Amino acid sequence: MTTHQETTRPTDESVDDGRRATKRAPPRERTDTCSECGSDAIVKSEDLGERVCQDCGLVLEEEALDHGPEWQAFTPEEQRERSRVGRPTTLTIHDKGLTTEIDWQNVDAGGQQLDAEGRKRAQRLRTWQTRIRTQNQNERNLQHALGELHRMASSLDIPYDVREIAAAIYRRALEEGMLPGRSIEGIATGALYIACRQKEIPRSLSEFVEVSRVERREIARAERYLVRELDLDVMPANPVTYIPRFCSSLDVPADVQRTAREIVEVTTDAGLHSGKSPPGFAAAAVYLAAGFHDFELTQQDVADAAGVTEVTIRNRYREQMDAISETDIGE
Repeated sequence: MTTHQETTRPTDESVDDGRRATKRAPPRERTDTCSECGSDAIVKSEDLGERVCQDCGLVLEEEALDHGPEWQAFTPEEQRERSRVGRPTTLTIHDKGLTTEIDWQNVDAGGQQLDAEGRKRAQRLRTWQTRIRTQNQNERNLQHALGELHRMASSLDIPYDVREIAAAIYRRALEEGMLPGRSIEGIATGALYIACRQKEIPRSLSEFVEVSRVERREIARAERYLVRELDLDVMPANPVTYIPRFCSSLDVPADVQRTAREIVEVTTDAGLHSGKSPPGFAAAAVYLAAGFHDFELTQQDVADAAGVTEVTIRNRYREQMDAISETDIGE
């Protein structure tokens, strides 16, 4: 980077040693373009506290304040320990995480264990803190729904960003008065199922039935209701997204996974997957690909990994075999 020296007199002549004469920009408002050459290639030097044009070298700003922390952190644990601010707001908590919480550990500020009287006092404070965090019945219902959402998401190992989307969907349904006459658990499960489909997270409806407190029919009804009333953009589940998960569970070679993906892509382009269960369709492709590579795999093993029946594997297997009979897959 070219450094500039402040000049006392204007000059356009070149210096004898080949260096270009430069000038310091006067104090001015912050801009994203260079006033000298019009370039937008502005770089910021944290060490020098300057903003400099990368093309002509004009210093646009100097002695800038560093608004970052004075400490350094190299791991997430260090960042949490050294940070002196609260956590960011989140939709997955009914009050968006703005209220305080009393930790369950019975220790004082110095890390010493509380005595019996101190533990009783801390427990009473926790009880009242829990009570005052919800002001009315709607907030208590929202707290219960988001708690159910967290429980199911943890059981299914669903990422945190997907939980945020599910919480936003549930809050929209609550604001538009869509909950009366429907169970809180059903709407919460339907919102989480929709969020997984939007982010292409391979989770089947059968898996939600296992962790939810409502039946399969109610979850499917809640999902269709939310999509229709909130006008949500939800694409049909792609069977390809299930293949890596099934192959990892069955511990099959990479060649089998690659062939299974080709089978699904070819049969999907032919419209064979229409009206079929995506997990069952993907599981049948894995079973068919395993046969091509002489990898020992039973229909029962694949059915257990996919959460479907052997009949489903057998039916989809035959359909896919007929569909790819004229292709070079498996050769």
